[in-house]
Amino acid sequence: MSAKRGSDGASANFAWNHEPGRDRIDFASPFGQVLARVDGGANRVVVERPGGATDTYPDWSTMAIVLLGAPVPVDDLAFWIRGAAREGGVASVERDANGRVMVLRQQAWEIVYSYPDDAPGAMPSRVVLKRPDAEPVEVRLVVDRWDAAPAGR
Repeated sequence: MSAKRGSDGASANFAWNHEPGRDRIDFASPFGQVLARVDGGANRVVVERPGGATDTYPDWSTMAIVLLGAPVPVDDLAFWIRGAAREGGVASVERDANGRVMVLRQQAWEIVYSYPDDAPGAMPSRVVLKRPDAEPVEVRLVVDRWDAAPAGR
C-alpha cells in the first residue's frame, strides 16, 4: 500500500482481516517490521504500536484523518477493494468486456482496477483510489492474495 496527499507520502505492507462489523489491519514496513495493528468496528477503533502504545478513536474516519492526515474512507474500502460500490450509496461503474469493474466512482472518489488475467471472475490485483481535492489524495493497493469471495457478484 502507498498513500500520497499533495507532496507527502508513505508506504507499508498490510494484512487485512475483514468480518462483518469488525476489521483488523496489521501494518508492516516494506522490510517486515510491525508498525501497527488496527482493530475496530463502527463505534471504536484501537491502534496498537510496538512497545504497547495504544490510541483509541471513535470510528475509522476519525482515525484516518488523525493518522493519515487525509479523509481516506476506510469504511468503504471493504467494498471498493473487491470491485463493489458501498451498499446504499450512489455510484457509477464502468465494466470491461468480461463484466469486471474497471472504474468505480463513489463519494467523490474514483477507484481504478487492474486484474492479473482475463478471467471473468478474477479479483483485482491492483486498486488505485483517487480523490481530487485542494491537495489530491491517492491510495495505491497491490493485492498479492485473496482469501475471500468477491462482493456484489
